Amino acid sequence: MRNLKVMMAYRGTNYHGFQRQDNALTVQEVVEEKVSSVLNEKVVINGCSRTDTGVHANNYCFSLLTESNILPVNFVRGVNGRLPDDISILSCEEAEPDFHARFSCKAKEYIYKIHNSESKNPFETDLSYHYRRPLDADIIRKAAAKFVGTHDFKAFSSDSGEKNSTVRTIYYFNVEINGDSVKMLVKGDGFLYNMIRIMVGTILAVNEKRIQLDEIDSIFESKDRQRAGRTAQPHGLYLNRIFY
Repeated sequence: MRNLKVMMAYRGTNYHGFQRQDNALTVQEVVEEKVSSVLNEKVVINGCSRTDTGVHANNYCFSLLTESNILPVNFVRGVNGRLPDDISILSCEEAEPDFHARFSCKAKEYIYKIHNSESKNPFETDLSYHYRRPLDADIIRKAAAKFVGTHDFKAFSSDSGEKNSTVRTIYYFNVEINGDSVKMLVKGDGFLYNMIRIMVGTILAVNEKRIQLDEIDSIFESKDRQRAGRTAQPHGLYLNRIFY
């Protein structure tokens, strides 16, 4: 039995996230079907992350077990030949028997893209969040810095029934601004449900002065989701890198 580590990219617009569902089309369902047809055996792929409806991935890792002796290069070519245009296999390689795309992951980096302009960009539809208000670069960078470090992020999660620890470590939260293009890059050891989108929504609320910069500390302490900002739209979010 071989264990394969596969990297792919996808545009999430047409999918209800990565993880297979009974009543909606997902990335996992489509990829499993095409991989199974190439390997001529039914396979289950193990994804590195559950992405939400409309969320994209520049680099997404999945692992799978197979009896096939297919060469990695032929796996890439064969599966890409059957996938729709919004999903692409980037690479395939042999992995150690105990490698698992999710459980072996040490950290992840996400990007949140914002088109900051009064006018919409027709070439960015479903690929970045159109935000019309002027951005104060200094204040949003200070707000992003508040999330760096080890904190209890319960107030920044949509899953009120989370039974596991809600403590996470954010290694960096950088804001890059180039004209009307804004990228927020955040790397952490793990993320709660909607955590990044809520952090982005909170930063934008600080920009709009609906939340004060020094309130973020007390929001952490409160563990109250209602005190944090809104959940930013999903189509601005990309899984960018996975660290093993």
